[in-house]
Amino acid sequence: MRDRLRHALLSAGIASGIAVFLAFTFYERPGLGLGHFFYVSIILAALATGPAIGAAAAVVATAMFATGLLLNPHIPSSEVLTTSTAIRFVTYMTVGVVTGYFAKRNRILMGELQLLAERDAITGLPNTRAFEQVIGARLVHAQPFALIVGGVDELPRRNGRHSADEDDGLREIAARLLHSLPPGDEVARIGEDSFAVLTYAGSATDAGKIAAHLQRVLADDGFSVTFGWAAYPQDGENALSLYRAADERLYARRVIHRQSSVIPLAPPATSA
Repeated sequence: MRDRLRHALLSAGIASGIAVFLAFTFYERPGLGLGHFFYVSIILAALATGPAIGAAAAVVATAMFATGLLLNPHIPSSEVLTTSTAIRFVTYMTVGVVTGYFAKRNRILMGELQLLAERDAITGLPNTRAFEQVIGARLVHAQPFALIVGGVDELPRRNGRHSADEDDGLREIAARLLHSLPPGDEVARIGEDSFAVLTYAGSATDAGKIAAHLQRVLADDGFSVTFGWAAYPQDGENALSLYRAADERLYARRVIHRQSSVIPLAPPATSA
């Protein structure tokens, strides 16, 4: 969308420049001031690109202005090499460079804002909004993939205290997940203590194996994270159904883990 707008602005700048040149050449009269409309062309070109093209547009506009003076039968050709022409060049250049600078700076800031809007502030991973767009793209391609959802059970402790604060722990988990997956897989933070992964898997069984692998990798680093998974299209054909299936498996695995962690007390011995 933005590229189309920039192309449209640049095309409008070129077209308006040609139109102004023709009008200036054939219809300009002393004191009429059609040459001022070259500012419009310069501004459009600068908005579409930046200060460099804005400066180039100013040079071209000045050349077209001088050429128009030479070709216009109603204006003496001696008007070309005058102080007013030099002043016009300076003003053209100023408008082109300043407009281009702020237009380019605005695009950079907008890009940074968009990046911040789609990234988690703590881990730098894509957030839920960006992750849902990636899922949508995968669904459009209709190729098998796995959605793996992980919930952090607890952060590592040493001597009864956190080895790092929670933010550092989340960043470590994010980095470990990224390093444990092949290029092209997607990792995102989708909640306060939840992560999600998109990876290739031909079936729910394959997805479960990947989830178990990730859980072991994080456990080796001292992180307790439980994973649930869902495979497309086996477990669902849209994002909502895939999330539901993955969450159900995550919850079931947590229940099983908690039950297996409970050691029943032996009944008290009775005297004979």
